[in-house]
Amino acid sequence: MALIRDHHGKSPRVHPSAFIAENAVIIGDVEIGPEASIWYGCVLRGDLNYIRIGAGTNIQDGAVIHVAADRPGQTPYPTIVGEGVTVGHMALLHACVVEDGGFVGMKACLLDGSKIEAGAMLAAGALLTPGKSVPSGQLWGGSPARFMRQLGPEQDRSFKESAQHYVQLAKTYAK
Repeated sequence: MALIRDHHGKSPRVHPSAFIAENAVIIGDVEIGPEASIWYGCVLRGDLNYIRIGAGTNIQDGAVIHVAADRPGQTPYPTIVGEGVTVGHMALLHACVVEDGGFVGMKACLLDGSKIEAGAMLAAGALLTPGKSVPSGQLWGGSPARFMRQLGPEQDRSFKESAQHYVQLAKTYAK
């Protein structure tokens, strides 16, 4: 059974059609949308701010999602992951935004105030530094991440197929 717990009066809200793996940890002000999937070993810690996971989004094994607090001298950032997003295995999302249809590669890292725009991709192992944005239709990679190339319609199609594949795969685990 997944560890889903309150923190300072804030309770995670998980849509009944979402799949949450048995060893996932979800704490505090976290909302998980319809047909989203949170896979094995993931940690979503909405203790200092909020986390939102959109419909049909998959957060793959070992990913960690956290936020930045509202403290003096620090900009408060929630973490917002849109609909139909794929977040690869062992990715780290910290106080950032991934818009609808975005793709985050395995072991990629997004830092405070960074953003993946709709239909954009951060490559496996890439580091998106604070405040940087990956524009729609672009692939960024490296450490620190930089523009690599424009994405074509085939990548957009494959991002949608990836998200839909995980919706269907999660249903096989939920039975």
